Amino acid sequence: MDDLKLMGLKSHDCNVLMQDLLPVTIRGILPKTVRQVITCLCLFFNAICRKVIDPTRLNELENEAIIILCQLETYFPPFFDIMVHLIVHLVREI
Repeated sequence: MDDLKLMGLKSHDCNVLMQDLLPVTIRGILPKTVRQVITCLCLFFNAICRKVIDPTRLNELENEAIIILCQLETYFPPFFDIMVHLIVHLVREI
């Protein structure tokens, strides 16, 4: 608690933080536009991490990922590098 760091988390713990808790925690902190984009990113990860995924929705998910990344780049421009764009390819891997 002294360093305010989360340590010892497993991948499932990180998924729960990203998909479920992050949208709730940023609700009163960030401006509405930024909050909506981050929430859309969380919903995207929630959609691709389900046990059953509708194959007809994969193209829509890929387009959503591209739009979300473009919107995030407008709010956080120095943050992004090539690794962040790998999110787009996750849908193709499914």
